[in-house]
Amino acid sequence: MDEQAYKETYRSVNPLACPFEKAILICQCGCREAGRINIAERVTVNCHDALALEDCTLLIGLLRHNAAFALKLTHVDEVLPHAKHVKVQCGGLLGLQGVLRPEWTEEQPVADIRELVLEAQTRFGSLQELPYNEIIRGIAGFQARRRSGPK
Repeated sequence: MDEQAYKETYRSVNPLACPFEKAILICQCGCREAGRINIAERVTVNCHDALALEDCTLLIGLLRHNAAFALKLTHVDEVLPHAKHVKVQCGGLLGLQGVLRPEWTEEQPVADIRELVLEAQTRFGSLQELPYNEIIRGIAGFQARRRSGPK
């Protein structure tokens, strides 16, 4: 399947694409609102709840905006390469989990992204009021697992 055909199929099959798709697929984070869809030999993640999608879209935007310096971006709207998307998603969720549940280790994946977002909204009043200076440490410190391969 060529890339253009894949993108067209992706948009038609998955209109509620999860903003934390990479975190769910790569970091094994979970979300009660997430569903997996197979397109050809690829897997994508959709959201079952429009309100949850709206909250997560806002959160990912705020994480990215606040992490611009840590990601060494010259422009906030710059297109991110895959590795930086992973850093924002995985590191941001782990950083938020660390703020909300400091007794947990960074090794513990986020079991339910929706629960984490709702807890953050309850504790801080809104996603805009989160302590991003603390959360960004999770993004800056996040390192994706290296692929094992021939040496």
